[in-house]
Amino acid sequence: MTEQPKPRTVAVTAGRPDQPGDPLNTPITLASNFRSGPEYSRTHGTDTWASLEDAVGRLEGGRCLSYSSGMAVASAILFALRPQIVVVPSVSYLGVRALLSDLAERGTLTTVPVVIQNTLEVVAAIERAERDASLGADGVLLWIETPTNPTLDEADLARLCREASARGVRTVVDSTFATPIGVQPLANGATVVMHSGTKFIGGHSDLLIGLACTNDDAVYDALARARVVQGATPGALEAFLALRGLRTLPLRYAAASESAGVLAERLASHRAVESVRRVGPMVSFVVRGGASAADRVCASTQVIVEATSLGGVETTMERRQKYPGDAHVEPGLVRMSVGIEDVDDLWRDLDQALNR
Repeated sequence: MTEQPKPRTVAVTAGRPDQPGDPLNTPITLASNFRSGPEYSRTHGTDTWASLEDAVGRLEGGRCLSYSSGMAVASAILFALRPQIVVVPSVSYLGVRALLSDLAERGTLTTVPVVIQNTLEVVAAIERAERDASLGADGVLLWIETPTNPTLDEADLARLCREASARGVRTVVDSTFATPIGVQPLANGATVVMHSGTKFIGGHSDLLIGLACTNDDAVYDALARARVVQGATPGALEAFLALRGLRTLPLRYAAASESAGVLAERLASHRAVESVRRVGPMVSFVVRGGASAADRVCASTQVIVEATSLGGVETTMERRQKYPGDAHVEPGLVRMSVGIEDVDDLWRDLDQALNR
């Protein structure tokens, strides 16, 4: 092919063996040692990892490394880049905020919370951080999550990456909700893009894995070393399953996004709902009556599963303020990850739960 293949084609074809007689998919490599070759799988990886990393890297336009979980990626990034100051969304994934809080308490770094959708506020915070960091721009890291978890706020990704780059500040983008199908942060100038592959990339609620992509060779080497010394390596089966899930990501993401749009429109006109926000397959809505009403809704569905994770073929939802780390969101806010079930079945289930 003379033209670059489209993402749907890349998702199916990348990371595949290509010699006559090869299997269509890279087999699971169950090995810790190798004869007369790489000394150890933790330091040199396996063919299974390599196939997954090749496919995700091609979708993101960079080089990819896989880790044991999304939080393992976040830890590796902070270990590798060693920022003094991290500008981070005040509303974002509670696991990352907990990690940053622990590091701040130990005096390893300082966090600067910002409203990520307020571009001027974020730029001003970057400028203040750059003046305060003893290492200058190298000591500052801008952490972008878009859309945010669980409120689905969206950052002006292109501008923030541009503003950070102009000041020599490195940028990490957690693109778990957007996936490589929704946006490619490296093309916008991000230093690193990360994914909890546990979610939409895996897509079947049966694995834990994390992924980081960059087109900066020095950053790649630092991230690779972090994986080795921290030991945050992916399992062989998990890497195989994540690549299998990636093959259908474009189709699943499109179908779920279409259904999410229908559900968001119907929720917006329901008398039991105060407000609705939708980005891709993710929907957040606020139930009238606060926490107790939202809890009753989540407990009353029969098709939709009340569960904390997301991105699978099944639709899941939960009230988020019940977690201490999300105490700042509205009491009645429900985050819903739409799957690939029939949208009318999903609506009937939601409607009967809301009417209770």
